[in-house]
Amino acid sequence: MKCPYCNSDDLKVIDSRDSETSIRRRRECNKCEKRFTTYERVEMIDLMVIKKDGTLQAFDREKLKRSLIKPCEKRPITMEQIEDVVSRIDARLRKDDSTEIPSKKIGELVCEELKKLDKVAYIRFASVYKDFDDVKDFEKEVKALK
Repeated sequence: MKCPYCNSDDLKVIDSRDSETSIRRRRECNKCEKRFTTYERVEMIDLMVIKKDGTLQAFDREKLKRSLIKPCEKRPITMEQIEDVVSRIDARLRKDDSTEIPSKKIGELVCEELKKLDKVAYIRFASVYKDFDDVKDFEKEVKALK
């Protein structure tokens, strides 16, 4: 790292603070004595989703969040709870060895999380995800919940 003012690499760290996503460091140049701030953050690996048709698409947390918001509408579920579910799913996906995740696996993780969070939201999501054709599919899934 070099001083942005004089280009010297003789620097010292004066203060360091952690935040949720980065580390903020106050630095001082030993040559020109000017101070500046730097931020360090962990670079996350890019996950790719393998769609049903075989195409690849970048993993999008916001898209995952939107897919959870819809079945949770008019249910006693807060946005914070939805964010927590998204974070848990994201963390589980990043623990895998592969950076290419089948969309089916994401759907299964969403089902697993919604079952724990709210059974009605789970049935709503499952009806679309599992492509229910008629009332018998709903009945079968409700019985499996009991």
